[in-house]
Formats: sequence, structure tokens, C-alpha cells
Amino acid sequence: MVEVTVTPQSSLADRPVQVQARGLSPSQLVTLRASLTDEHGECFQSRAFFRADGAGEVDPGRHAALGGSYAGVWPMGLFWFLQPDTLFRRLVKRDVAGSPFRVRLEVFDGARLVIGPQDQPLASCEAERWYVAPGMQRVPIREGRVRGALFLPP
Repeated sequence: MVEVTVTPQSSLADRPVQVQARGLSPSQLVTLRASLTDEHGECFQSRAFFRADGAGEVDPGRHAALGGSYAGVWPMGLFWFLQPDTLFRRLVKRDVAGSPFRVRLEVFDGARLVIGPQDQPLASCEAERWYVAPGMQRVPIREGRVRGALFLPP
């Protein structure tokens, strides 16, 4: 049975995570895709093509991506190379304390440049990427023309 995992499943956005796909056939060509929808409903996604090792596993931290959104060994490549579906959109988190970005990770059979709604993944999981640690206090700053926020740890 094919599975894709992200460890830890919930983490701060600046912390590394480990993505792994298991249960594949040895040397199977697969596409790993990461996707998320931002607070304005804009979709962002990245994809990378991998060949499973002899144990039927893919780990972007150990195995080189053969192409897609990036090539080479990039442990966080699926997160770093997220691109908007609509040109000239930026990935910005407005509500940093209230909710995380939920990144969906999927593994598909073969090298897929385009993935349609009819294409079913072999496996999928979801990662939460938080921008503020639990217990942080947010203090708004309004001084003259300066606007900002001060984040104080517990």
C-alpha cells in the first residue's frame, strides 16, 4: 500500500519537515505534488518527479528530483517552489496567528506535468505550517506613519 507522510505533520513555517513516500515499486517513476489554497482562494502548487529507490521509497532529502518545479536534492523543495496557478500572485499569510497554511501532499504514478481533477493520487496527506508559535502575544504598532506588529514569546 502506497503512503506519503510528512514529519512533523504540524510545524512552524520556518522549520524543516521530512516528506517520504513508501510502498512504491522499486524504480517506479512518480510525481510528488504539494498544493495549498491561500486566504484569498488562490491556488499554489509545486511538483517534482522522482524514481523510487530499491526499497520502493522516495525521500526528497536523499533522492534527487528529476524535474518538475525543481531538480536535484532539496529536502524542502516542494514547499519552497510553490507557484501560483494565476500569474503575478504572491503567497502571503495575512492571519498569521489564527490559522496555518494547510499543504496537501500527493503522490501520483508516472511523471505528470498536468494533473486534472479526474487523476487520483496513489496516496495523500496534509501538513500544517504555522506562522506563530503557541502562546505568542501579538502587539499592534501604530506610531506616526509606522505600522507593524511586535510578537512577544510567552
